[in-house]
Amino acid sequence: MDTKSPDQKLQERLMLARTAPDDRLLLADAVLLAALDGSRPLSPGELAALQASPLTLRRFRHLALERRACSAGPVAANDPVWSRSHGMLRAAATAAALDELVTDDGCWSLHFLAQGAGWQVILKLHADAPFASRVMRELPLLRVSDGGGAVLLQGRLDTDGECERAWPHADAPAEHFQRYGAVFAIEAVEPAL
Repeated sequence: MDTKSPDQKLQERLMLARTAPDDRLLLADAVLLAALDGSRPLSPGELAALQASPLTLRRFRHLALERRACSAGPVAANDPVWSRSHGMLRAAATAAALDELVTDDGCWSLHFLAQGAGWQVILKLHADAPFASRVMRELPLLRVSDGGGAVLLQGRLDTDGECERAWPHADAPAEHFQRYGAVFAIEAVEPAL
């Protein structure tokens, strides 16, 4: 439900419609998405860049609308397009061995299983995610990365909506996530073959 006043709607339209000479995207999607999910606020310089670039502002709005569509719940008529979800290691998860992380949008989870001296990591798409039908139909190549950008898992979902790989680091998952900002991202890196 849109709770903006007519004045706010007009101001938004005017900001998004304006142009600037030699305008280009001034902030990466990762920066904009981190601001949207609250994992990292925009610095004063980034905020100024966002306000100065109508193209960057439109991209920011597009990402915000995508994020809102995912968190709104299942959509009956059309399958929403999905490209990226974020999550964070919560303080409660650091007290014991880490066995599961869930994305902020509630659409994905990472499960960690001790296996010998190492770990297995399992990416699972939740069946009630609004874009689940589309992702299972298209089966894009998925990548899970940590806050430092290192790839933790890459692959395509199986028919159960899961992708499993060996944990690629010597340290346990909880320690690793804490070392790299306690955040992770899941993204589609290319469509199905």
